[in-house]
Amino acid sequence: MLPPKTRRADQSSGQAVPSGRLARFAGFSSMAGGIAGTMLVDGAKQWAQGKRPSVGELLLTPANARKIADKLATMRGAAMKLGQLMSMDTGDFLPPELADILARLRADAQHMPQGQLRNVLNQNWGRGWEKRFASFDFKPIAAASIGQVHRARTLDGRDLAIKVQYPGVRQSIDSDVDNVASLIKLTGLLPPELDIDPMLADAKAQLHEEANYTHEAGHLARFGELLAGSQHFRVPALHADLTTSDILAMDYIESIAVEETVQLDQPQRDRIVELLVELLLRELFDFQLMQTDPNFANYRFDPESGKLVLLDFGATRIVADRVSEAYRTLLRGGMERDIARMREGGLTLGMLHPDAPENHKVAVLGMFDTAFEPLRIDAPFDFTSNEMTMELRDEGMAFAKERTFWQIPPVDTLFIQRKIGGVFLIGSRLKANTNVHRLIRAAL
Repeated sequence: MLPPKTRRADQSSGQAVPSGRLARFAGFSSMAGGIAGTMLVDGAKQWAQGKRPSVGELLLTPANARKIADKLATMRGAAMKLGQLMSMDTGDFLPPELADILARLRADAQHMPQGQLRNVLNQNWGRGWEKRFASFDFKPIAAASIGQVHRARTLDGRDLAIKVQYPGVRQSIDSDVDNVASLIKLTGLLPPELDIDPMLADAKAQLHEEANYTHEAGHLARFGELLAGSQHFRVPALHADLTTSDILAMDYIESIAVEETVQLDQPQRDRIVELLVELLLRELFDFQLMQTDPNFANYRFDPESGKLVLLDFGATRIVADRVSEAYRTLLRGGMERDIARMREGGLTLGMLHPDAPENHKVAVLGMFDTAFEPLRIDAPFDFTSNEMTMELRDEGMAFAKERTFWQIPPVDTLFIQRKIGGVFLIGSRLKANTNVHRLIRAAL
């Protein structure tokens, strides 16, 4: 069982995570210094050619993106996590070179060297913890933004996946978010009147929850209860006796990455995506509890049982009644092309702002209509068709150029939309043809 946002971690001896505030500040400072030097050189060249580049143009070059990706990958923690969120499957919205470089943050985390790992284990389990295990593989099976995973077997025969958090991650969340936010603001891509501070505060709160493995353990256990006896899903069992705020112990489950199921036949791939869409709707309307991180590595497939294995519940959020009902209203409006209902749902969810000009609201409702159009047909939806995606992209890009009224939806809406978009991307990757129309109708 591999954890979210991971890579195989057996290619190197590891790289120590800077855990102290001064060490992490120095990391950001060295990155800023290197980028500033590149910007000065590039700027001088362009000025000599008679060009007048903006700070954002000089900052967002492939060379500087590489420096940013390298440094965030080294620091791990919230800095890398935010980089992953910013880069997540942006597709046609970014130049290919930039998208490829930022994609490293989703798949290229370094792991801790053994000495640093032992310190974390000693602090959490006490010295002599090895006596509780028949085996413990110090070479991690995967490394991620917040922690890395090791396979172990206890003396009583339990086959476990042990997720160990990098030292200093929880203590550095606030400063990491502030530093990355400063970098975003420096690009000049955001209008000065857009207040992102509330969103940053929510991001910090969410990351503090994700970095508390005791909190994640509760959600892991809850999803295990909700899906107990399921013929389609499997959630690793929690092992509370070995779990702390920095260590999460769960079953090790033999499985393959969901991306690898692209090699299966069409009906199997269609079934996998159908299950993911159905689960998303159950989370939204029935459970009112949603795992909001749709990274591909959070879904795996057990070929032997045919079950989907669900991982990483750190980003789980409760869906309030008001939000659930608003999505029900939005979906009903979209499926029936009822503009009034779509407007009502969009206003409640904060996708539409009550003070926005009417032309702004009409533009957003037009994007809703475009997104729902293919879902109104009672037929398999081709996730590989990019016609709707391109149309939405064009509408969105035109919409973004008008900066007279920018607003950020509430964080609950952002996380749910992130999950919806992520499931769509999995469907696209697996080249699925699934009757989403019927799934939505059944949920409503």
